[in-house]
Amino acid sequence: MMDEEIRYLELPGVGAIAYARQRGAGPEIVFLSGLRSDMTGTKATRLAALAAERGWAFTRFDYRGHGRSFGRFEDCTISDWLADTLAVIDQLVAGKFLLVGSSLGGWLALLAGQARIDRLAGLVLIAPAPDFPRRLVLPALSFERREELERTGVVLLPSDHCEPIPFTRRFLEDSIRHEVLGRDLPFTCPVHILHGRRDADVPLSISLELVGRLVSAKVTLEVIEDGDHRLSRESDLVRLEAAVTRVRALARGEPPPVV
Repeated sequence: MMDEEIRYLELPGVGAIAYARQRGAGPEIVFLSGLRSDMTGTKATRLAALAAERGWAFTRFDYRGHGRSFGRFEDCTISDWLADTLAVIDQLVAGKFLLVGSSLGGWLALLAGQARIDRLAGLVLIAPAPDFPRRLVLPALSFERREELERTGVVLLPSDHCEPIPFTRRFLEDSIRHEVLGRDLPFTCPVHILHGRRDADVPLSISLELVGRLVSAKVTLEVIEDGDHRLSRESDLVRLEAAVTRVRALARGEPPPVV
């Protein structure tokens, strides 16, 4: 992505969010990155290229504490990243939109989609990780790590995808108020979920549980038998392009493409 394509959305009293936006036909596609990822990631750039080729409106951005946006990761919470997402939707995106969320971005897509449900045209979720702090992070902490978290307010956890991730007590406590899997989710739009059976970070059972919570009659769960959490191989990206194309067509009332 060329530097001149980067723009900044000022959040008064907070800081600036970096974003890139392509104008085109709606509904506008908004990409939500995963934890410690940003808008230059493989899936974001692949969809940006697809949107440019098809003449679709497309927006991607960096949450605070990520990429080129302001802030430190360890100072941020789910509430902060949701506020960033809603600011982008409210101030940059016109009309109906389709949210594509990867991992953490899948959780934020569910939250932001509910908050702006009258404008939501569709959801594409890639290895979504709703409620992951209490479902996945806390159970993985040893007794010693839990003591460290209580004593210092932060714990560093290793990651196969990036440097060790600092999780703060503030982040973990804030995340509980945004949990979604304990209730029905009132989406009526088309939803397509991609999840790898070999995902070692977010188990497939999370997506299976999520499907049971979605009230939409237009839900597709696509299980990639040899897929991992990243889903960034060429074959995975082709599946992602097809899912976005299909959901976008359904959202526009058009027949989905024949694969």
